[in-house]
Amino acid sequence: MQVRRKMMEESEEEVYETELAQLFSEEDEIRVFFARLDEELNKVNQFYKSQECDFLERAETLNKQLHILIDLNHLLTHRHHKNPPPPPSPHYSGQSSSFLFFFVYAEDETKVLEANSQTDEVKATLEKNGVNFVNSNTTTKTKKGKAKMAMRIDIAATAPARAITAATSMLWEDLVNNPMMEGCMEINHKRKFQYAHKMIRGAFVELYRALGLLKTYSSLNMVAFSKILKKFDKVSCQKTSENYLKEVKRSHFISSDKVVRLMDEVESIFTKHFANNDRKKAMKFLRPQQQHKDSHMVTFFVGLFTGCSVSLFCVYAILAHLCGVFSPAKEAAYVHTIYPVFSVFTLLSLHLFMYGCNLFMWKSTRINYNFIFDFSPRTALKHRDAFLISATFMTAVVGAMVIHLLLRAAGFSPGQIDAIPGIVLLFFIILLICPFDIFYRPTRYCFICVLRNIICSPFYRVLLVDFFMADQLTSQIPLLRSLETTGCSFFGKIFKTYHPETCYSGRLYMEITYIISFLPYYWRAMQCARRWFDDNDINHLANMGKYVSAMVAAGARVTYGRKDDHLWFAIVLITSVVATIYQLYWDFVKDWGFLNPKSKNPWLRDDLILKNKSIYYLAMALNVVLRVAWVETVMHLKVGPAQSRLLDFLLASLEVIRRGHWNFYRLENEHLNNVGRFRAVKAVPLPFRETEFES
Repeated sequence: MQVRRKMMEESEEEVYETELAQLFSEEDEIRVFFARLDEELNKVNQFYKSQECDFLERAETLNKQLHILIDLNHLLTHRHHKNPPPPPSPHYSGQSSSFLFFFVYAEDETKVLEANSQTDEVKATLEKNGVNFVNSNTTTKTKKGKAKMAMRIDIAATAPARAITAATSMLWEDLVNNPMMEGCMEINHKRKFQYAHKMIRGAFVELYRALGLLKTYSSLNMVAFSKILKKFDKVSCQKTSENYLKEVKRSHFISSDKVVRLMDEVESIFTKHFANNDRKKAMKFLRPQQQHKDSHMVTFFVGLFTGCSVSLFCVYAILAHLCGVFSPAKEAAYVHTIYPVFSVFTLLSLHLFMYGCNLFMWKSTRINYNFIFDFSPRTALKHRDAFLISATFMTAVVGAMVIHLLLRAAGFSPGQIDAIPGIVLLFFIILLICPFDIFYRPTRYCFICVLRNIICSPFYRVLLVDFFMADQLTSQIPLLRSLETTGCSFFGKIFKTYHPETCYSGRLYMEITYIISFLPYYWRAMQCARRWFDDNDINHLANMGKYVSAMVAAGARVTYGRKDDHLWFAIVLITSVVATIYQLYWDFVKDWGFLNPKSKNPWLRDDLILKNKSIYYLAMALNVVLRVAWVETVMHLKVGPAQSRLLDFLLASLEVIRRGHWNFYRLENEHLNNVGRFRAVKAVPLPFRETEFES
């Protein structure tokens, strides 16, 4: 057997071709085997070469970015000192900037003249490499007679929106020559420089991680070829694969040492410029170790709080029956004041429980959800953590309900004990924004940041975690409406303007109800508009249409709740059917990747993670059933206040369950898309964009 290398005439790529020098008993099968092995070896080599070339180019770009950052740091550091800035770094070319970066160079007039030559040299080098200085030759004098030279470096921002960035640019350009603003400008300079420093540091970390993955790819493929050839020798009772294995070891993906040398270079650069020559500190960034918590302790508390919540709920059911809170005489007051708060926490706990189920399933099926959501493996929630938070919430809520009923039975007035749900709500809000490192602070901080991005849509660039969370909010409209009732009740009591009927009927209540019913869909629609603005993909506009149709259907249903006539029933029916069909199409085709008539799996997709295909068909049927649960809301069943509230809660719970069920298949499709496109590391935006220098 001889393995030959030859160059392809069209692509000029080196490929391998095996020729059999002696006849085997099963020659045709052997030829097919080695032909397929050649094909795989060529694929591995070509992929490795393309990735290696890409990473080398990325490393060169990062080096240029780093040297621009170093020279800008020199200008900032030395602008208030007598000595001029050092000469510019000669190691880069062809770079420009992206977000606004201002500084004021103010010295005595004579000192400025002495420093001008070397300052101009640094500026000239930066300008040759695309960094644009605005008003760099303009000098003014302060009240004390000092010369002040105003300069602006254009370094463009990724968030918030470009319109706000442009307005900020003009504002700071006007203020930069104002001597009264020098202190504020100094703070702004440091903040912008730190931002650029953080971006480049993150890019080096991702480059190092990508190089590590490519190195692992090389070693795993070498192991795979070795095992396959050993098995061939065993089956064929030959020892002809030694020549082939030698050729594999000489192939590019094994023999090339560029990746290893580049990893060493990145380690050296990162240690010097981002870790103050502390290698141990540098490796904490480059090779972060996942923290392994004591899962047995977490599991114990999950079981403990789950048992406590179930026991307390049984106690609550008995006390509620004995106190007669759901009797016709008492149920209206109890349901309108107490139910909304407890409904909020119960729905939230259910959503956390479903998220824990999602985490468990994603981990079991090896879906890389941390990479998809850009979560840190060290601080990301595990499924046990989500179950623990859910069980803790339920225990606290049911315990508060039991205490409320006990105090009610003891003869306390409703005005004294109805504050208990509000206290529980206030406690959890304080815990959410608590700055201390307790109770999953990184997760709480990430949650608050994502909520900020959603509420401020479309002024922030939309990431996957942002629109994923916004989709969760569209399933929690009943929770938001319960918060509306709760806030109305407690603020009314605080400001002595409380009228019970105002918080569940009346004009103001209905107006706020419309707003709350629209808001989650509005935020999601604005995210789609922003993504279309950034990516120029028409699919985002089509997705926005889905949320607009949902807004129309939600508004029609709220109106029909007030005007029970045939006209509005027809409007509700038409708008809800259109919105439901739109949503089902988007669920199956766009979000899940199903309904592909040409797929090898009928009406699914080519790649599936779960082995049992029937699960996917059942998932589609279940999604259809839960999507049409709105039919109950237009039936107007004649039941009491408590039964009506419980029915609404049941429908809200079904929507939360549907969303948790939807989450798994949505991320499965995203994961398979990442695998198909070889996306294993995130793309980090850089503060300086490449431009061609025109002399």
